[in-house]
Amino acid sequence: MLPVPLFSQIRDVLCLGAHCDDVEIGCGGTLAALTRANPHCRVRIVTFSGNATRRAESRTALQRLVPTGSATQVEIHDFRDGFFPAQWSDIKGVFEAMKGGYRPDVVLTHHADDRHQDHRVVCELAWNTFRDSMMLEYEIPKWDGDLGRPQVYVPLQKSAVDLKLRTLDECFPSQRERAWFSADVFTGLMRLRGMECNAPDGFAEAFHVRKLVLAWR
Repeated sequence: MLPVPLFSQIRDVLCLGAHCDDVEIGCGGTLAALTRANPHCRVRIVTFSGNATRRAESRTALQRLVPTGSATQVEIHDFRDGFFPAQWSDIKGVFEAMKGGYRPDVVLTHHADDRHQDHRVVCELAWNTFRDSMMLEYEIPKWDGDLGRPQVYVPLQKSAVDLKLRTLDECFPSQRERAWFSADVFTGLMRLRGMECNAPDGFAEAFHVRKLVLAWR
């Protein structure tokens, strides 16, 4: 798991989402816990698809998850939902512009084996662009049933869980008719991951990790 004491060593975090609400669903609890444990952490959130309604929903949600006063940058692009493979070159251009001299300590992105084509494109380009950063791939529950066996767990206090659930429920009215967009679904997944890592409050978010370097410092 990603131990809580490590939070104090993180200075720059990059969160990548294909669509508005992906970051909030996949790592909203971790983002809330991290920025409260380490208020000096700089957070950059880049989402690649969202219309005006969805952009407004996501910005409101992220303002709730990240404390006021944190150094947070939110970018939301308007690539066509569901067509990321056909827009690969243009999306790659966004990643190249993002890179520059930027080297985040941690990148939170989609899982490589996610069956949603947009999610996979974002993950692939994240790995191509940020080779020297710790990459944590979050999970999104959906129809495809593609949840796997993650290797890294972030135990969450009940307060972070409640904040995430309230944020998703109150800030994304456009998604409420979707059967999978449910507090029961989100709670169940966090409860399952909490059981798997024996989290003190019983809840956790989990991530896939392909490569991890341990430094002697």
